Amino acid sequence: MNEKRKYKEANWWHKDELGKIVCTLCPRYCTIGDGQAGFCFIRENIDGMLYSIGYGRPTGFGIDPIEKKPLNHFLPGTEILSFGTAGCNLGCKFCQNWSISKARYDSVNSLYASPEDVVSLAKKNHLPSIAYTYNDPVIFGEYVIDISRLAREEGIRSVMVSAGYIDKEARKDVYKYIDAANIDLKAFTEEFYHNLTFSHLSDVLDTLIWLKKETDVWLELTTLLIPGENDNPEEIKKMCSWIVENLGNEVPLHFTAFHPDFKMKDKTATQHKSLILSREIALSEGIKFCYLGNVHDIKGSTTYCPECAIPLIERDWHSVRKNNLLINKCPNCGTKIPGVFK
Repeated sequence: MNEKRKYKEANWWHKDELGKIVCTLCPRYCTIGDGQAGFCFIRENIDGMLYSIGYGRPTGFGIDPIEKKPLNHFLPGTEILSFGTAGCNLGCKFCQNWSISKARYDSVNSLYASPEDVVSLAKKNHLPSIAYTYNDPVIFGEYVIDISRLAREEGIRSVMVSAGYIDKEARKDVYKYIDAANIDLKAFTEEFYHNLTFSHLSDVLDTLIWLKKETDVWLELTTLLIPGENDNPEEIKKMCSWIVENLGNEVPLHFTAFHPDFKMKDKTATQHKSLILSREIALSEGIKFCYLGNVHDIKGSTTYCPECAIPLIERDWHSVRKNNLLINKCPNCGTKIPGVFK
């Protein structure tokens, strides 16, 4: 089969003065010669055209609790259809899904699924939402757009689980039909981003501000705490202060536990007490909803009313044990809880 016909012609690119392709999907702006792929592995120059060779080629599907994304204020207690492709546009040395994110699509057990197939799978399993996750869905933005458009027509929500490393123009297209996002705010220093992810903090912060202030996408944040790298209390304090000032105090923040993996197997796992301290700092800085993940901690996983402090949604790990919300209000004092609850 002609290679071009196997793949989806990509959006967001142009040619430079030497005739090479410049991909403008993310701030990496890869310059790609004929027969080469970009940093993400799945955007390839074939005969002078850029193709998304990951389009329609998920590495597999799973049905997860939505709390695993993690999203605690978006359809809590429901399940979500989850999938990703090969490749990634970041180079995180601590990647917890490296077997997928660092693979080319032809070296993993990818399968073919059209946008219609994905939406049909969600409908068949009576799932209210679809998550673009496992690797970073930014790199298969064309696929995200086509699926999320169809999903919205069918009344199915779409969720982006991403590092937020995306071009300012491309993000307007990719997020057009997205209902919720969990963005990894991996740290709060440029040194961390540059040395451990091969990306830049400022681009991620810009995406966060844009999502919060210029879209209707429900937003939650996650920081994977890595001992000795991004868990300094002063850094956590600065990050939380920035969140409150720029995104508001109602954006849920998740601190999750790291386990040694990929190129950082020499690191120790995150201690529970470090997670608890980070949550205490976040609350003291004014963040109303802060959660702990990858650990059993009912207190740190539960949603409390920010006014009267009663437990509203009690969780253990990714399981909802009790949901006392009256749709979106505290049953005790009537305070409205931000989020999407129906």
